[in-house]
Amino acid sequence: MKSSKSFNLRTLKHRRLTTQGQSYPLSSSLSLSKASQTPPSPPPPSNPPKTPNPPKTPPISPRSLQNSIQSSHWHFIKQVQPNLTPALVSTTLFNLGSNPDLILKFIDQLQLNHSNIQYHCIAVVVLARLPSPKQALQLMKRVVNSRVVSNKEVFDELSSAREQLDISSSIVFDLLLRAFCELKRGDEAFECFYMMKDKGVLPKIETCNDMLSLFLRLNRMETAWVLYAEMFRLRINSTIYTFNIMVNVLCKEGKLKKAKEFMGYMENLGFKPNVVTYNTIIHGYCGKGNLEGAHCLFEAMKAKGIKPDAYTFGSLISGMCKEGRVEEASVLIQKMEENGLIPVAVTFNALIDGFCNKGDLERAFMYRDEMVRKGIMPNVSTYNVLIHALFMEARLAEADGMVKEMEGKGMAPDDITYNILINGYCRSGNAKKAFKLHDEMLSKGIQPTRVTYTSLIYVLSKRKRMKEADDLFVKIMGSGVSPDVIMFNALIDGHCANENLDRALFLLKEMDTMKIPPDEVTYNTIMQGHCRKGKVEEAREILDEMKRRGIKPDHISYNTLISGYSKRGDMKDAFTVRDEMLSIGFNPTLLTYNALIQGLCKNQEGDHAEELLKEMVSKGITPDDSTYLSLIEGIGKVDNFLEGNDP
Repeated sequence: MKSSKSFNLRTLKHRRLTTQGQSYPLSSSLSLSKASQTPPSPPPPSNPPKTPNPPKTPPISPRSLQNSIQSSHWHFIKQVQPNLTPALVSTTLFNLGSNPDLILKFIDQLQLNHSNIQYHCIAVVVLARLPSPKQALQLMKRVVNSRVVSNKEVFDELSSAREQLDISSSIVFDLLLRAFCELKRGDEAFECFYMMKDKGVLPKIETCNDMLSLFLRLNRMETAWVLYAEMFRLRINSTIYTFNIMVNVLCKEGKLKKAKEFMGYMENLGFKPNVVTYNTIIHGYCGKGNLEGAHCLFEAMKAKGIKPDAYTFGSLISGMCKEGRVEEASVLIQKMEENGLIPVAVTFNALIDGFCNKGDLERAFMYRDEMVRKGIMPNVSTYNVLIHALFMEARLAEADGMVKEMEGKGMAPDDITYNILINGYCRSGNAKKAFKLHDEMLSKGIQPTRVTYTSLIYVLSKRKRMKEADDLFVKIMGSGVSPDVIMFNALIDGHCANENLDRALFLLKEMDTMKIPPDEVTYNTIMQGHCRKGKVEEAREILDEMKRRGIKPDHISYNTLISGYSKRGDMKDAFTVRDEMLSIGFNPTLLTYNALIQGLCKNQEGDHAEELLKEMVSKGITPDDSTYLSLIEGIGKVDNFLEGNDP
């Protein structure tokens, strides 16, 4: 058995044991047994073998690196990345200059960090030599967006790469500025503009125009003028495009007269204003509601042989519709088509909106149908205008139908659509439907806005659900949506209507804390809240506070006080407020007369009430049911000369 056991072990362990390079065979079970008892000491080797060195990586040459890139051996390139040098990379990239895709693929293998930013800048410089700047700009944006180094370091690395490759063109710096412009990082573009200036390199006028356009889009008008002044000092010659941008800047600043003068300045420099120049100023005049000024320019451009385009007509049509002159706009769109110009969706939308605002939905839908006949598909804005108009007419079912039609044509409702729907249902008092639409917005990834939440607060307030309105307000504050004066007004109005005046006054203080200035609506609502509780003196103090803050009281402010004093029977103070109202140029309204007549009748001053009735009729103010009811209840009759008007 012992022999058998030894045999099995020998079979399983039969191998060569290696100790310091020498082998010892396992010859028998006996030797194995002895070895386990007294292990022999192997003789020391006379010449111990040396540990073999790892194979040396062959030196990397530009040619071998280029071959690896062209063969897409990216694994190998990642292995040798620590051995790459700027000289090696620059030579290789220079040789690959005619294949920008390979350059980008190679650079993609080098993880962008502080240590290899130079390789990326070298690649940008090489790519910038190509006829199309597309790939260079793409890589430049990636470099500056990484923020692994400062803008100054990027600029310096680009300068170094230019020198290393012996390239004199400054286009790479222009690309740096353009990258910042496309990323909407205007201040950083300006920073690099000054770096170029310090280096004695001037950006191209096209690059400067990109910067000016960016500042215009960002409403950074002052910065645009600073840049324009720098361009002038550096003698960077403007183009017609430059002048048109600056005309646009003046129009956005509301300086339309200076914009017209700027056209003369252009002409003195030898640049003729073009259709874009005129369109910009015409659009500015239309935006200000100065249609006469817009038409004068329209005629002037035609007199100079500049043919109006679709944008010219579109601005005029839109301006007319905003001013309610929709019939004139309808005539102009016909002239536009007679001139061979096709109206775009925006132009039709302006007409549709204009007729909706007039309450003429039939004409609005007629223009919608005409759009379709002309092959111009209604867009989301078209549907939004029509849906809003239907809600204003309380045609809720038709509004829902428009939403379904819109979705059936593959158009998804946007935040404006949802705000219109929510506001419409809130106005109709359907809080359940409004909140269901709010949840639907969230489920579709559409973020509710201040408008959304203001509508929801409004419906809760009108339904006297003030606890829920307050809870929603707290939730809004926590969601990152900043309330505005309109949202506060909706909440304050709800609390005042429900006689929670303390809460309303607390919210007024909150507005001050959040630096949201109250407006006349805020104060009028608080005044009405005080007057409901008979606290007319407190309401008077609110009126005085309005004046101290530079907020001009309106008809509602004065009528609220007059009504408050009249209900209390304090007619002397009521007429004092009326006289104050007259002294600042406000004529009494129907509400003024009704409040005064009601107060006089309550005080049994029927004769004085009848005198006021005659006065209001003489001023062309028609009495309503409330007027007659006050007179009948107060004096039991109405003067005979008004009997024909008795309802």
